[in-house]
Amino acid sequence: MTFISILYGLFLLSVLGIYWSVNSRSLRLWILLVASLVFYSSLQIQYVPLLLMISLVTFYIGRAIGAPMDWRVENERWQFAQQDWDRRRLKVLWLGIILNLLLLLGFKYVPFVLDSIGGWFDLPVAFDQASWVRTNLIAPLGISFFSFECIAYLVDVYRGAPATHDWLKFFSYKLFFAKLISGPITRFHPFAAQIQTLKLPASTQVTEGLWLIACGAVKKLLIADHLATVVNLIFGNAERAGSADLWLATFAYGFQLYLDFSGYVDVARGSAILLGFDLPQNFNFPYLCTSIADFWRRWHMTLGEWLRNYLYFPLGGSRQGLKRTCLNLIIVMLLAGIWHGAAWGFVLWGVLHGIALAVHRLMDVLSKRSSHLQSWWRSIPGTLLAWGMTQLMVFTSWIFFRLPNLRESGLVVQRLFGHPADIQFAQRVYVEALQIDRLHIALILGLLTAAMALIYFVQKGLKLQLNWSVKILLVPLCLFAAWLLAPNEAPPYIYFDF
Repeated sequence: MTFISILYGLFLLSVLGIYWSVNSRSLRLWILLVASLVFYSSLQIQYVPLLLMISLVTFYIGRAIGAPMDWRVENERWQFAQQDWDRRRLKVLWLGIILNLLLLLGFKYVPFVLDSIGGWFDLPVAFDQASWVRTNLIAPLGISFFSFECIAYLVDVYRGAPATHDWLKFFSYKLFFAKLISGPITRFHPFAAQIQTLKLPASTQVTEGLWLIACGAVKKLLIADHLATVVNLIFGNAERAGSADLWLATFAYGFQLYLDFSGYVDVARGSAILLGFDLPQNFNFPYLCTSIADFWRRWHMTLGEWLRNYLYFPLGGSRQGLKRTCLNLIIVMLLAGIWHGAAWGFVLWGVLHGIALAVHRLMDVLSKRSSHLQSWWRSIPGTLLAWGMTQLMVFTSWIFFRLPNLRESGLVVQRLFGHPADIQFAQRVYVEALQIDRLHIALILGLLTAAMALIYFVQKGLKLQLNWSVKILLVPLCLFAAWLLAPNEAPPYIYFDF
């Protein structure tokens, strides 16, 4: 059962009918939990016990971290008792973090490590073991998001947030089907606060929820999945493609990834609104930003917040000088790349973004020391140059994201300039397979960029939004168009792999 399917629509309607027919908050949580288990079971039933076990372990570790200190000690021993209490809490925190990381590493990174060892030391047995693990051990869907939420909860409790003693509330949060597979990454305490005030959504909220679901369907089925056909054909024949074709595939993949993932989040947030919850926003027009730092404030926003709160700040953030700040940025983005996937392409992608963030920080410091530089970057030519440089870096780095095998991505990068296409490439790809030429595809990508800029100007500049009555009229039209014009075989969500 995937989000964009008739089966999911029937599932959601059934859950909503049962969910809002009861008045008891605990009954609603039970319904939410059972529905979430049914949803995940339709995808990977074999891993349901594992998710339940990790949720239970995290729940009890959180309680251990949040357990109060025994205040019955004598006054002269109070300071020593507090030190022992702090050390115990820190040890328990690290136990929880390590368990969640071992879960993540065990499922996602063992084959990568074995392949790397086999390549470095010429050990065929390591390749054999990697192949066996890759064949027999499929990673649970959403395991990266699941583990990150567990770690965030434990750290929040260690920092002073109250640990929950209500296992039903915690399990409902951890397994909530709307965010379980690909986020957005949600922290427990804001979610728990919404549970306390659950109420039937107003008509405007229902409209907004349905509108988000319709927008997600259009992004995914109507645009992203068709772009996927272009990307797969060109990158799948990279040895025969020319430089212009590879550039086209690079930009097409950037749009495909954004629309695919943001479409998923739209459906997730829309489903949550209908159930009385408000999940955090995950995208804010990232392809219109003018710096790589601003890009990471607008792209996968919940992951960016997680990286800042639970990696960047503990490493020292920007409090220990410029050199250490740049190093921290590179470390954080390196780990972000590793989190996305077990391949050297993801590592390189993370390093490139880390270096770009460090260079931006250095340029920011230089600009603050020069009024001329500040004036230049604020001017229209400077703004356009900054936007172009930022997006060029973002889109070209997506090559390593789409082709994490460095041999494949390296071939594409080498042929980005001055390489002619095979004589039959255009005929086979554009005429026979796509039935649209390269120029028209480029124009479509240009129109997508213009549409994003127009929507941004209307929403952010003019502060205008569609009226709820207009949205409710557009919802069935969007859903019908997405269903009618979708490819025959829609590919799965890209972030299911992460």
